[in-house]
Amino acid sequence: QVQVVESGGDLVQAGGSLRLSCVASGTVFENYIVGWFREFPQGSQRELVVITPRGGSTIYGDSVKGRFISPRDRDRNTVYLEMGNLKPEDTARYYCQALHVPSSRFYWGQGTQVTVSS
Repeated sequence: QVQVVESGGDLVQAGGSLRLSCVASGTVFENYIVGWFREFPQGSQRELVVITPRGGSTIYGDSVKGRFISPRDRDRNTVYLEMGNLKPEDTARYYCQALHVPSSRFYWGQGTQVTVSS
């Protein structure tokens, strides 16, 4: 059974940095497109943070460009979200989404909370 698990969320001060991890169990990320999304406290729709399509350029949400990147460690079967210069408006629950390309099935993790204090 495929499971996707996020970790690394924390309370940080504005201007600080944080690294989130997305780990897959029961599969490897080699055949997946993995993206990060976030959901704000008001319960809005999940917003794209970053995703890298197959054969395409990385797509960033407008509000995180230049501050966030999402490197992948194939040996650890992990995708990271490295966040810098955090702002209070980055406060949200962050979710990892893994799209299995051959089957077009989506998998979501349970999310990890990031809170940025001013």
